[in-house]
Amino acid sequence: MNENVNAATRRADGTHRVVITGMGAVSPAGVGVQALWDAVMGRTCCIGPVTRFDTTDYDVHIAAEVRDFDATEHGLSKKEARRFERFVQYAIVASDEALAQSGLNLEAEDTTRIACVFGTGIGGIDELQSGFFTLAEKGPKRVSPLFIPTMIGNIAAGSLSIRYGLRGECLNVVTACATGAHSIGTAVRDIRHGYIDAALAGGSEESVSPICLAGFANLGALSKEEDPTQASLPFDVRRAGFVAGEGAGAVVLESLEHALARGANILAEITGFGSTGDAYHMTAPEPSGEGVVRAMRQALAEGGFTPDDLGHLNAHGTGTPANDATESKALLALCGDEAGRAVPVTSVKGTTGHTLGAAGAIEAIVTALAVANECVPPTCGFAEADPECPVNVVIEAKMGYPQKVALSNSLGFGGHNASLAISPYCA
Repeated sequence: MNENVNAATRRADGTHRVVITGMGAVSPAGVGVQALWDAVMGRTCCIGPVTRFDTTDYDVHIAAEVRDFDATEHGLSKKEARRFERFVQYAIVASDEALAQSGLNLEAEDTTRIACVFGTGIGGIDELQSGFFTLAEKGPKRVSPLFIPTMIGNIAAGSLSIRYGLRGECLNVVTACATGAHSIGTAVRDIRHGYIDAALAGGSEESVSPICLAGFANLGALSKEEDPTQASLPFDVRRAGFVAGEGAGAVVLESLEHALARGANILAEITGFGSTGDAYHMTAPEPSGEGVVRAMRQALAEGGFTPDDLGHLNAHGTGTPANDATESKALLALCGDEAGRAVPVTSVKGTTGHTLGAAGAIEAIVTALAVANECVPPTCGFAEADPECPVNVVIEAKMGYPQKVALSNSLGFGGHNASLAISPYCA
């Protein structure tokens, strides 16, 4: 319990400080934040052959699935498990964990002051594909009456709001692979400016599906490597695409004033948020990384930091040739060539694959744990440096490394850039 209730709860501009008091995750490493953290810190590759459907006719045969997941073993009823798509199930299980850790007593709270900002990049893609098959093979009368409310992306946020009775703002943010980070950033801004006192925020995805694997593979975005340990290679010269992943990340955010008033255990502080657009291309990042630089600079400046204060970068780091080269240029442009090459860089995607709409939330959790534990996680999959990515990729965990601030980057198709500045909590 935090003893210092007299801490400065406002920023210099008078707006609220925003802290994390709960975190939850469902990832290819398993259910729970601890499973995720252990896998990332242990450089464990959680990628394997696709088990959910037959990939014989596909160019890609591996993915980062949430394996052996049974929602009824993690707090959902059989009815809920039947009714909710996987992305909603993942969101609920992650959120249950986050809220439990936060200790937030919702019965004692004014729930009109608690928001739910929870996004998904793709939504209920399995139900969408199934509904199309039913329509084509059996006709319109056989399409489920629950097809629409099961499939639509906002139903994760809606279902979470209903589950916990959160009556503040209820939003579904969709910015492809930047969704999780933008959801958290949106909630941070709402709390910072006093619209709400607290929020449940994050992202969820169920992207390991036939249509997704086919679409991403035909786009040339996925690695076709058969060896799971050699498929997701962030910043490595051998990288050839990302590996589809799935899961959910959830955080409970509160104004510092609200958290201290109820004696909450504070895990970390979100000190800044940057959000920009490339205005460049549907799928490719703007090559110079100018938009990414602006997002990172905004996030640092909002927290009162300069690039010299940057402890490490949790990069989007997808393992695609264009993304990793662009992010590397962006970091060097932000910090200067010499200083930029020295900043420790990590990517969790060698461990989890690319969890798309969930990635920004999952990676914000990892970043928060890193600054709280004074460390930088290693990058699974990285072995051979690329001259096009002249950055300091961390191979072995960097321990005993206190930091003022770290950045967690997320980039999405369409040119969406998000950067979260996350710091250890200091009263």
